[in-house]
Amino acid sequence: MKKRSKQAPVTEGKIPSLEALKQLNLNAAGLDIGDDEIYAAVPEGRADPCVRVFLTFTSDLRALADWLKVCGVDTVAMESTGVYWIPLYDLLEAQGFRVYLVNARHLKQVPGRKTDILDCQWIQQLHTYGLLRASFRPPEDIRALRALARHRDNLIESCTRATQHMQKALQQMNLKLTNVISDITGVTGLLILRDILAGERDPHKLAAHRNAHCAKSEDEIAKSLEGTYQAEHVFALKQALEAYDFFQEQLKACDVEIEKSYATFTPQVDVAAQPLPPAKRPQRKSGGNVPPFDLRQYLYQMTGVDLTQIDGINTLVAHKVLSEIGVDVSPWPTVKHFTSWLSVCPHNDKTGGKVIRSRTLKNRNRATAALRMAAQSLLHSDSALGSYCRHMCAKLGKAEGIMATAHKLARIIYAMLKHHTEYRDPGTGFYEGQARERAVKNLKRKAKELGFDVVAQPA
Repeated sequence: MKKRSKQAPVTEGKIPSLEALKQLNLNAAGLDIGDDEIYAAVPEGRADPCVRVFLTFTSDLRALADWLKVCGVDTVAMESTGVYWIPLYDLLEAQGFRVYLVNARHLKQVPGRKTDILDCQWIQQLHTYGLLRASFRPPEDIRALRALARHRDNLIESCTRATQHMQKALQQMNLKLTNVISDITGVTGLLILRDILAGERDPHKLAAHRNAHCAKSEDEIAKSLEGTYQAEHVFALKQALEAYDFFQEQLKACDVEIEKSYATFTPQVDVAAQPLPPAKRPQRKSGGNVPPFDLRQYLYQMTGVDLTQIDGINTLVAHKVLSEIGVDVSPWPTVKHFTSWLSVCPHNDKTGGKVIRSRTLKNRNRATAALRMAAQSLLHSDSALGSYCRHMCAKLGKAEGIMATAHKLARIIYAMLKHHTEYRDPGTGFYEGQARERAVKNLKRKAKELGFDVVAQPA
């Protein structure tokens, strides 16, 4: 006979009110958005028919907004499909509608006869009963900054692809320049490549462009430049270098626009009264990835706190995170909501009061990716967060330890933005001391269970 487990009595204050079947949004509409057509559904009796099809031209979007107003709609739910929803979202928001951008995964999790009815009617029905949650969308000024930041990342990726094409052309000509120079897009590498495209083939003349900071000698560089120089591969090298130069110019123009976008934000702190604190560590140059303007100063004025004081968070990481989440963290009531949105905390599947599976949900959030890169840089850091990262990697494994450290960084950023407090490093021995206290406590508990006493010896 199976023994039944005792359950604690449920108090009256813990019983939630069930309003799942109550119609919360009586004036709700549902939209199914595609590239060519938009299906819109309104409550029955508001129009005949209650489902209409609109094209995706701007005039048709305005006609859709006018039809929703005639039908008495004040809130609209739509599925996030590619980028097709963005123009309609902005137009409806400007017209005064309360727009819900719904995650497609949330629609799939709600059971229903979706295949028997139109998608727009299914979305409208779920939104009427309040079963859909709106996705986070930052304010307009943050959206403009986010678009520029994402475009800048795409330009950097294009520069990387062009660099890889140059490396491939060099390898096909057996020019081992990548073996003696760490970055062929540096000063020495670009001078050598431009000289090769100008027709120079003498290895010693090419190696004369060696910078004084190069680790390899001029003779080693000259030895690596003895190759075949086939015309077709030189042509491929020429086009790859031209593409690299083009994207570098585009990157400079994008940096100018990003600086203009930062200048539009209202400063949260008086720089004259509270100047930017000195940098915790010297900023290393990273080629074309660092903007030419003082990004750290703009971030400080924008937030009122210096996020770069956090170990592992440099200006680029802070720029990527703030361009995704903004300055105001009020959309997330608690830090747990914030870390859950970032998917840096475990997602627990529970049944019968037990956790049957615990995992971190996958997402494509750029802020999460930036935090994970920052956490990975802490593996060899001589700081409290570095000690924490190494401890979690030893306890959980490298991948889970880095994710746990990213979770720690997200909690620190949330607290700094919400309470406008500065970060202070408690020191390398902080988490090590906590681990020692836990070990001593567990040892005393185990000794007490076995009938022994633990006596600490004087130092």
